[in-house]
Amino acid sequence: MPWNMNDFPNAFKNFDPLLRKKAIDIGNALLDNDYPEDRAIPIAISQAKEWLSDASKDEKEAYENEKNPTKTDKHDTSSSNPDLLDNDVEVYFEDDTWVVKTEDAKRPSDTFDKKADAVKRAKEIAENKDSSVIRYTKDGKKQDE
Repeated sequence: MPWNMNDFPNAFKNFDPLLRKKAIDIGNALLDNDYPEDRAIPIAISQAKEWLSDASKDEKEAYENEKNPTKTDKHDTSSSNPDLLDNDVEVYFEDDTWVVKTEDAKRPSDTFDKKADAVKRAKEIAENKDSSVIRYTKDGKKQDE
């Protein structure tokens, strides 16, 4: 069932209003793409927190001024890669950093100086998406999963 700013999962209850709004918006888009609520909620939380930490002040202000999400909002379900959220998460070394990136994504979600930190973040993302982590060595060889 879609959500709005007055009717949302308990997991969103103690969020800052801007974070809650973004989580609801992301969650509703996931629900429109036939994700079950028990998967949509943690993915929406993770993605909304990431957006909030990465967004500029102007982006946050612009989003705050947009209308609130409603239960009847329509979302694009014809994505060129609708299965991206189901894809595994890769950890590999590139340009002197450890990269965390979902397979087939255009850009990484995070970069780290230490592989252990990258693997930890990849596991968090993969757990939220019910997918796996694929680790590579520094020289690009695939490690056991």
